[in-house]
Amino acid sequence: MSGTKEIKTALISVFHKDGLDDLLAKLNEEGVKFLSTGGTQTFIESLGYECTKVEDITSYPSILGGRVKTLHPRIFGGILARRDNKDDQAQMREYEIPSIDLVIVDLYPFEQTVLSGALDDEIIEKIDIGGISLIRAGAKNFKDVVIVPSKAEYPVLLQLLNKNGAVTDLEDRKTFAERAFAVSSGYDTAIHNWFAK
Repeated sequence: MSGTKEIKTALISVFHKDGLDDLLAKLNEEGVKFLSTGGTQTFIESLGYECTKVEDITSYPSILGGRVKTLHPRIFGGILARRDNKDDQAQMREYEIPSIDLVIVDLYPFEQTVLSGALDDEIIEKIDIGGISLIRAGAKNFKDVVIVPSKAEYPVLLQLLNKNGAVTDLEDRKTFAERAFAVSSGYDTAIHNWFAK
């Protein structure tokens, strides 16, 4: 495979946990380390897997009622750092930034919340900030990182893992990035449409 990269560390931040257990089992079998926050971390640990808290890396707890959890240079640096760039790698060492090779996100259900007839304040709280940022960062750095932007892509990654182990090629990562930007674009369109109503 051309441009192969091994998945060693995965950051997982999802709203919907259904379908995640099979993926976690395979990633764990492949020796992939997990990073997570809040409910996702609790879910991962409930299945018996070790999971590093994001706050142990950032030295910050989840703040502002959960509005800020993953937005930190040690997380985004770990996703965006170019593995073949000496300056990036030197800064990762200097600032103790861990490499993140796989990002799994499932966004807050904005559209479903709107359709439920929720009040404006509740709808606004379902505008995902950290998740959409993680998706864009992972997709931008597809040369080095696998981005899984929604639960619809869990089976796609699982199929790849079953076929190749924790190794992906450039074309696979680029395909995930394309789907990630489709998710991001659709999500922002839905938010724009709600504001413009």
